[in-house]
Amino acid sequence: MTAVFDVEPLALSNDAADLLFREARTANSFTDEQVTEEQLAAIYDLTKWGPTALNSTPLRVVLIRTDEARARLLPHIAEFNRAKTAAAPLVAILAADTEFTEHLSTLAPHLADPKAMFADDSSREQTARFNATLQIGYFLIGIRAAGLAAGPMGGFDAAGLDAEFFADGRLRSLVVVNIGHAGLDAFRPRGARLPFDQAVTTV
Repeated sequence: MTAVFDVEPLALSNDAADLLFREARTANSFTDEQVTEEQLAAIYDLTKWGPTALNSTPLRVVLIRTDEARARLLPHIAEFNRAKTAAAPLVAILAADTEFTEHLSTLAPHLADPKAMFADDSSREQTARFNATLQIGYFLIGIRAAGLAAGPMGGFDAAGLDAEFFADGRLRSLVVVNIGHAGLDAFRPRGARLPFDQAVTTV
C-alpha cells in the first residue's frame, strides 16, 4: 500500500504569506515613526538576490530624506498623490540605470564583452527598464518583509523628475514609493483578484 501524505503547497508559513501577500496592501497614510538606514539596508540586502537577466540588477534606489530634496520632488508628483507623499516618513525614487553594463564585468564575469552586447542605446535602456521593474517587485515585497508598508505610485511627471534629480540622463525613474509604518485608515478596501482558472492556462 502506498502511503499518502498531506503536503503543504507553500513552503513559507501562513503568517509569512499573510505579511507578504494576503494581508498586505498599498498604504495611503503613515505614522511619524521613521524608517531607519538599517531597515533599508536589510531590505536591499534581501531583495538584491531576486533574478534579473544576466544578473544585470539595474535598479537604483534614491532615498528622499531631507526637506530640501522633498521640496524638489513634490512639484513632480501628481496632485492626487502630493499630500500623502509630503507626509510620508520616507520616499524613494526607484529608477533604472541605463549604464548598468559598467558593472557586468563583476556581476556577469562569464560574458566576454558585455558592453558590446548592449551597444545599441535603445536595447540597453529597454533591458534596464524591464529588469529594474522586476526588481521593484522584489523591493516592495522586501518592504513588507521588514514589517513596513509601501505606497508605490506611478502618478508623477517622470520627465520632470528625471530632469530634477538625474540631469545626466543615466537614470530613468520608474516608480515613486512612500515607505513607513501604516497610519490610521491607511488602507482602502481589498480589491478583487482573478481566480486561478481565469488567470492561468495549461497547454
